[in-house]
Amino acid sequence: MGGQNRATATLEERRPRRADAARNFDALVTAGREAFAEDGSGASLEDIARRAGVGIGTLYRNFPTRDDLIETLYLREVAALADAADEVADLEPWPALEAWLGRFVEYVGTKHVLLDGLNRESSVFAECRGVMLGAGEPLLARAQEDGAVKADLAIADVVKLIAGVSAVAYDDEEQRRRVLGLAIGSLRT
Repeated sequence: MGGQNRATATLEERRPRRADAARNFDALVTAGREAFAEDGSGASLEDIARRAGVGIGTLYRNFPTRDDLIETLYLREVAALADAADEVADLEPWPALEAWLGRFVEYVGTKHVLLDGLNRESSVFAECRGVMLGAGEPLLARAQEDGAVKADLAIADVVKLIAGVSAVAYDDEEQRRRVLGLAIGSLRT
């Protein structure tokens, strides 16, 4: 943990340097996140430009293809997940892992919408997986060293378990919280 993660570095490489262009880029990313959350991966690019308060030409200057926008949104989500690992690193081992997994559950909800539109052969997809696993691994290792989590688990196991449980349709929010609690609790020794 600590330092700049690769997803953040890639985002910074994509973000324009000029202040007005950077503001437009940020507005498009925010509008894109909202539009994809509401309308799924088929969200209208024209609607995203309108929400951002820019013309469609500005959108295409920043994101020449739909994939470019979706990749940038995905990078932002993964960067936030990696930052969350840094934010909880000073907590005791189990609460740190548990807090990060809570943030991971939020990420999974956004990820499913974005993955529908993301080219899974993209180098960004592979890069993001590495960043995500790299962010969670030290938290899991600390919790294992502390004896709070089963020693035979790998971060990839934990991520798949929580992602799978997060993706299920639930009767209501209370059931969702209970089942996620069971899944996270199953990691404990």
